[in-house]
Amino acid sequence: MKLVWFRNDLRLADNPALRHACAGDEPVAALFIIPPTQWRQHKMAPIRQRFMLAQVDELGRELAALGIQLHLLRVETFAEVPAVLANLCREQGVTQLYANQAIEIDEQRRDHAVSAALAEQVVSCHWFNGCCVLPPGRVLTGSGEMFKVFTPFSRAWLKALDEEGFVIHRAPTPRGEPLPWQPLAERAWVDEALGELTVDPRWPVGEAEALRRLNIFLEQAVLDYGETRDFPAIAGTSVLSPYLAAGIISPRQCVAALQQRLGYRPQSKAQPGFVWLNELIWREFYRHLLVLIPTLSMNRPFKPETAALPWSWDPDAFAAWCEGRTGYPIVDAAMRCLNTTGWMHNRLRMIVASFLTKDLHIHWRLGEDYFMSRLIDGDLAANNGGWQWAAGTGADAAPYFRVFNPTTQGQRFDPQGEFIRTWVTELADIPPAYVHQPHDWLRLKGRQDYPAPMVDHAVARVRAIEMFRSLEK
Repeated sequence: MKLVWFRNDLRLADNPALRHACAGDEPVAALFIIPPTQWRQHKMAPIRQRFMLAQVDELGRELAALGIQLHLLRVETFAEVPAVLANLCREQGVTQLYANQAIEIDEQRRDHAVSAALAEQVVSCHWFNGCCVLPPGRVLTGSGEMFKVFTPFSRAWLKALDEEGFVIHRAPTPRGEPLPWQPLAERAWVDEALGELTVDPRWPVGEAEALRRLNIFLEQAVLDYGETRDFPAIAGTSVLSPYLAAGIISPRQCVAALQQRLGYRPQSKAQPGFVWLNELIWREFYRHLLVLIPTLSMNRPFKPETAALPWSWDPDAFAAWCEGRTGYPIVDAAMRCLNTTGWMHNRLRMIVASFLTKDLHIHWRLGEDYFMSRLIDGDLAANNGGWQWAAGTGADAAPYFRVFNPTTQGQRFDPQGEFIRTWVTELADIPPAYVHQPHDWLRLKGRQDYPAPMVDHAVARVRAIEMFRSLEK
């Protein structure tokens, strides 16, 4: 018996572990492990937990239709996984385990412990690259080190992809008679562990849904992506990040679909489609970094010297940021959108991260954790990379003297205030001319229903620059 262990790769198509396990005639079973306590320790958002479990339900039905049974096991933490998995292998007569590699340090340690435990039972483990187009470690400098700056990484990544190409693995064909599947909602232990398994209708699950969104984006928006991607009131992005984070669609499928749509693989900004491809390469960059620099999974900055920065931990200021009560409309709209939908536009992620770290001078780790606790697309590599970029502590970070002005960012990327008025209901009736600096208009109207700015940006900017300059002394 072969066993396929699903993790953040909840799909049939382009799943190397599943494809290799299904080669040959030997029986195949599948596994998904639910660790509620570990998920909470990793700050996994409840909306993401429900999204993943809804996809597990979908995956279980699809596998059952192929004659493959999906086993569900519950543990509290990763420490329990080796023994529980070894016991399942004994019960089912498993001789080979197939899985796609994890990139986070806790998950890698878990997998090493699993390999050791199963080796004692003469169960061989087979690990594959299922989360990146090119495996971490493939794109290195001439001296064999990981790139620390994105642009040369991007060039080397494109060159390596041209040299090697990539393969999209087909979904397996039926391996026997269809099997029954008991929905997760009917399993009392799942509800006891995780609560109500309701799914937000904004985020339907399924590989077909992910491909539908990808195809709509490629047909309608990819050619204008470079011009529209920064405007949150415009549907200019793919909104595929939740599906990529859960592995419902793979980055290889995205690159292949882009090539098919354009008839070529773009190589530079001068070519349509390159800006979106470059975003996929950014995703690769952060994932490769996480594997090759494990301390990024341990709350440590990429630039060690920045650990000495005198960050604030002010709980009241942090709460105001979390709840969208900063007095800066674009920041507040973004945070309220996150809290309601579980998702935030990428430009807004940069704005609110800059505000927390450079205006409030609050430690980026608090923002990173809060995002993970709310985002449906919470992904350690991308989230850590983005926060350290904004804070000035990461690889290829924004220079410390580059501090986003939240007012001018709002004026530039939400010029009419459409996004702001959607989420900051106190400003729903404000004229566009005042929406980014509403306080004088509100005073004239005798209104006090929107907070005053909690900091003076000009003063806060100077303080942020001084913090970083002090490291040079």
